Amino acid sequence: MMTPISVYIHIPFCIRKCLYCDFLSAPAGKDLQERYFRALLSEIRGAAPLYDTYEVKTVFIGGGTPSAADAGWISMLVEAVRSGFHVSENPEITMEMNPGTETPGKLRIYSEAGINRLSIGCQSLQDKELKALGRIHDSAAFYRCYEDARAAGFRNINIDLMSALPGQTPDGWRDTLEKTMALRPEHISAYSLMIEEGTPFYDRYGDVSRHDLYDDLEKDDSQRLKEAKWEALPSEEAERQMYSDTLRILKNAGYHRYEISNYARDCITDPGKYECHHNRVYWERGNYLGFGIGAASLVENTRWSNTRELNRYIAENGDQEKIRENKEQLTVHAQMEEFMFLGLRLTEGVSMRGFETYFGFPIEKIYGRVIRKLTEEGLLEQKADHLRLTARGTDVSNYAMAEFLFDEADS
Repeated sequence: MMTPISVYIHIPFCIRKCLYCDFLSAPAGKDLQERYFRALLSEIRGAAPLYDTYEVKTVFIGGGTPSAADAGWISMLVEAVRSGFHVSENPEITMEMNPGTETPGKLRIYSEAGINRLSIGCQSLQDKELKALGRIHDSAAFYRCYEDARAAGFRNINIDLMSALPGQTPDGWRDTLEKTMALRPEHISAYSLMIEEGTPFYDRYGDVSRHDLYDDLEKDDSQRLKEAKWEALPSEEAERQMYSDTLRILKNAGYHRYEISNYARDCITDPGKYECHHNRVYWERGNYLGFGIGAASLVENTRWSNTRELNRYIAENGDQEKIRENKEQLTVHAQMEEFMFLGLRLTEGVSMRGFETYFGFPIEKIYGRVIRKLTEEGLLEQKADHLRLTARGTDVSNYAMAEFLFDEADS
């Protein structure tokens, strides 16, 4: 029996960087893109013979904006995986795209290549909010993209949405959610904006990601924002309202939350049909291979990542022995930590039997004190074989998950 594995392929190109984006991506001309894709194909083809005992279950093409590139390259990437690896009969093959970069012709090529799931970066259906984010599209472009994808035959579509945006109100967020629900996508990823260092938003707002309009800012900063006519971030109260509205509106529309920020449309005959099976591999610590600059891999508890330097990656022609960095054999403690804080992202939580089977110890022997503490605080609960975060625990998930980290002295 072959061992399951997943493949991630990174396309670092986009039309223009959004103001909040800290991803490894940037605009690039056709010549640079061609040299990158040739190196990427070389990396994939060179790695394939080393994983002859593995079966690829999912493929995810991310970025950047993969749909900004020539669709022919995307088709060649999928073919390289199919021809080099053992690929399951019905793999989930996802590709990210942004409105304004798709065409009916491109979508036809994607479909013919075997891509069967699209993840569309919408973020908002309020044009003012999209402009504040520095997006290249407006809401009309998103609707065209979605309609084109449906017309091309795609029946598994995710829509990315983002709350806590500059100038956003609970009313505006509800409007975006309700308009999105009317489209009946199969999946929704609903994230809260994070202000990341090194982005224009960080220069603008600093490391203050939650504050009550301008009230919590220093007086000078408040005046600077007003003079620049930059929108304020929502208050904590408004953020909480948006979070609550997300849970309510999506549940009422027939979507189940299976991970902290991810919702799948209910399917009576196959409850998990529309969940993102590729991302589940990450959360459940499965094996995955990452190709392209900055891509991370985890195979049999060995982790590594590729160089983040585009010119070096191209110069080495994707030679895996020369582009890999940070190779690490995970300790048992590191594996336990990941088992817990990745598994607790899922609404069903972590399997207690699964922990004992994997590590050879009952979970209580390792984490008994932490489990009791978080249970007493109302943040953790046991349901049958699973330990999971309560609703309150999900609200403070970073704190709860951090409790499962070992002290350095224990590592």
